[in-house]
Amino acid sequence: MPGFRAGLVVTVAALVAAATPAAAADDDPLAPYTTQQVTWGACAFTPAAGAKPAECALVTVPRDWANPAAGVDLQVSVSRVAATGARLGALLVNPGGPGGQGTSLAGALAGLEPTVNERYDLIGMDPRGTGREGSDDHGFQCQVPTGRIPAGLDARDRSAQSIALHQQTPRAIAEACQSNALTPYVTTWQTAHDMDLIRTLLGDEKLNYLGYSYGTWLGAKYASLFPEHTGKTVLDSSVNFEGRLQADFEAFPVIDQRQFDDVYLPWVTRRYGEQLGTTVPEVKAKIEQIRAFFKTQGIDGDTFDRIFVGNGSQFQWYLGALILVIGANSLDPGGAAPTGELDAVSRSAFGVPAAQLTVAKIAAAVPDYAAFPGTRYAVACGDQPTQSAAWYKRLSDRQGPQYPLYGWLYGLSEPCGFWSDAPQHVLPNLPAEVAGNVLVVQGEFDPQTGYEQAKAASRAAGVPLVSVDDSPFHGQYALAGDPCVDGMVNTFLVKNSRTASVTCPGVPLPDEDAVYPVTGPLGPAHSSSLTTRSADALSGLRADVRRKISELN
Repeated sequence: MPGFRAGLVVTVAALVAAATPAAAADDDPLAPYTTQQVTWGACAFTPAAGAKPAECALVTVPRDWANPAAGVDLQVSVSRVAATGARLGALLVNPGGPGGQGTSLAGALAGLEPTVNERYDLIGMDPRGTGREGSDDHGFQCQVPTGRIPAGLDARDRSAQSIALHQQTPRAIAEACQSNALTPYVTTWQTAHDMDLIRTLLGDEKLNYLGYSYGTWLGAKYASLFPEHTGKTVLDSSVNFEGRLQADFEAFPVIDQRQFDDVYLPWVTRRYGEQLGTTVPEVKAKIEQIRAFFKTQGIDGDTFDRIFVGNGSQFQWYLGALILVIGANSLDPGGAAPTGELDAVSRSAFGVPAAQLTVAKIAAAVPDYAAFPGTRYAVACGDQPTQSAAWYKRLSDRQGPQYPLYGWLYGLSEPCGFWSDAPQHVLPNLPAEVAGNVLVVQGEFDPQTGYEQAKAASRAAGVPLVSVDDSPFHGQYALAGDPCVDGMVNTFLVKNSRTASVTCPGVPLPDEDAVYPVTGPLGPAHSSSLTTRSADALSGLRADVRRKISELN
């Protein structure tokens, strides 16, 4: 739909649809919100196969929790899958982002972890600014004139002209986002207050929480702002919630390159050696040939490199392999068309079987962006003070030579470098009194939230860390089929017994039956005791949820 979409349902007539006595509103400006009636009904989204059906409702929240009576109200969509047994409370779940819609996640996790759903209502939420999942409301967007978005760029070109062209897009995004009147009110501080209102409306003294990726930041900051209402809190694939949120994005070149070189390329050699090469150096050389060829076919160097950035799900692994195999077959005609998972990914991503996929079809699928997700930048750039564009350019100069996959590009493409608005609120660190309620889970080679960040956060906050050896994916609990991880988290949530810091063995990579140990931040490689992958009727649901979480973050 053309034109600006605010992305939130705005109540224009009154603070809340439910009638409340005027005296109560005068005495307590929050009364219209805390006394509203939640009406559960049908959800706008269709549950995935294997997910449990949910019911949904709209909750009215003030635009600004610091001044509830000022400005028009907002509404956020929430979902619920009621506990099937003796209820312990509510478990609010968040897929990350910033800007991820989470109402469908409640039903998916209820289907994947029925023992948790037996004791908890699973609550999903589409945070403020994200719209309503399953509807045409996709949240508020930063509208950038297409003429301000240059194309055909390659960040390896370090000429002054190339650098200036690269910086046009993040500058335009920052200006478009900051010109939106909603932007100052779409922050973690505001969303945490929305979460506490949801807790109040559910009638619970404590809010239990499970968050992935950016959701770890959100959950930790809720616990910091509302320690007296913080229940059991699981932070999976964690940023350093005791530090700077932007530091997670700034580490992308480092952790992407590590996963790409040490885990992904060896897997490619084992799975697609006939087309791409049987050693990592051979595969790297072939990728450079394919990259150069794609540039002649309308796919610029930046776009090609981004295929392997944030490579945090099985789907993205297969997508990258598919594009490489199509490129190799284009350079050396006569190769067999991809089959199996690569064919399934081709149908999903490009709408055609792999036998019909061409480089031209891949190029045609590259989006011509005019709108950028406002919540992503309002939160990432608005939660805390930002670095300058000059600082990010110097970061690019430093990271590019060592981490070429994304190091050249990232520092030239970060809108936070052009963000001028100061943060509205301070986000405190986790207080000692809630440390006993928190458990962190992290994969060793996660390319979207680095292992070092999760370790730093758990150490600074004094909370245990469940490390997953050799795992290169984003999102562990309920998504990997890893009985060690799932067992420890479920025991914490259901039996109130929390593990000390421990390392779980990872599961085999896609299409493999054994773990290939790799030396990484957990230390020297060692053989895994887990040599089979948990496969059952819910494997497809696990993969779908992990794909969504990875693509959101």
